[in-house]
Amino acid sequence: MTTTKILIMPEKKSIQIEIFGSLILACILFFFSGCSLKEKKMEVQEIRFGKTQDGNEVNEYIITNSNGVELSVIEFGAIIKSLKVTSATAESVDIVLGYDDLQGYENDPYYFGATIGRVANRMSNARFLLDSIQYQLAKNTLPDFGPNHLHGGTKGFNKVLWKGEIIKTNEGNGVIFSYLSKDGEEGYPGNVNCSVTYILTNDNEVKIDFKATADKNTVVNLTHHSYFNLKGAGSGDVLKQKVEIGALKITNADEDLIPTGVISTVEGTPFDFSEMKTIDWDFENTRTTKFQGYDINYVLPKHSKTDVILAARAKSDDSKIGLEVYTSQPCMHFYTGNFLEGKSGKGGLAYQQYGAFCFEPQAYPDAPNHNNFESIELNVGEEYHQEIIYKVVLP
Repeated sequence: MTTTKILIMPEKKSIQIEIFGSLILACILFFFSGCSLKEKKMEVQEIRFGKTQDGNEVNEYIITNSNGVELSVIEFGAIIKSLKVTSATAESVDIVLGYDDLQGYENDPYYFGATIGRVANRMSNARFLLDSIQYQLAKNTLPDFGPNHLHGGTKGFNKVLWKGEIIKTNEGNGVIFSYLSKDGEEGYPGNVNCSVTYILTNDNEVKIDFKATADKNTVVNLTHHSYFNLKGAGSGDVLKQKVEIGALKITNADEDLIPTGVISTVEGTPFDFSEMKTIDWDFENTRTTKFQGYDINYVLPKHSKTDVILAARAKSDDSKIGLEVYTSQPCMHFYTGNFLEGKSGKGGLAYQQYGAFCFEPQAYPDAPNHNNFESIELNVGEEYHQEIIYKVVLP
């Protein structure tokens, strides 16, 4: 019925006005309802995840962007618990390994999804010299790999309780985790105030921002340690997934995976991923008595410490899901889950050997023990600041 007819039929005018008004009201409600739904898609949900063995509550934060990508992070270890995306078959796929409960993470030997610190990777003989003082660290590598220090020690940043706080930024919503690493913790000097910020953007980027300051000269090298399987966690090995790494050099390592100090080219070696290829393309030639696959540090092209560059990318031809990694760090460690042993993870699924890969942007490993490696010293009055971005490329 037209507006004119409404005007010339006074006996029906009130009815038509009511109908017209109701339609306007319905449209307004629908508009704001739509906005509310959109906001919900982009909100951060905080829930209880569990209680540690010593009785501390641990929160989980679930962040969803407007594309339906869902990131879950927990206060224990500042860990990424899950990263759910949509595959080519429209299925929801969790592409990172982990556990359903807190006990799994407390007992975890693999560093699933964890923040690694104070110093990532290995430290030879579990010691370093700083300001003419020798510091002794925990000798926590596997028995077959010598008396060395790994990923921050017996109780590194992956095993401590961080404090989470929801944040909203122009880039997206997220969580900032804070932790005070006290002087002498795991043998390291100085009180270090640390923060790790996770933001999920509508470009399907998981932005991780690391910051730290210290009240005494110390060493810091933080990284993130998610295990990725682009077909889905527990879906088998990743050897047919494709990888490209934007680096032409590696830091050579001995049979205990300790850097020798030599930096060599990847050209003509199985470590050359300058063009995208399947992980198993030259896989057998990486294996020795102790090396059971890729477990090597790549030296990224020289760039400013404030620049974030593309370090690597990966893709699954099965799920059609891709992953790009950007970082401000000078190096990136590439690892193919060589030590996974088929133990159960989320949903009771077995995580077999080579069931995932890790892209771990970081500083030079064992840097304090090699004068030719870029320093990881953090001095009083300075701020440590590094960034990693994992961008999911959807089908």
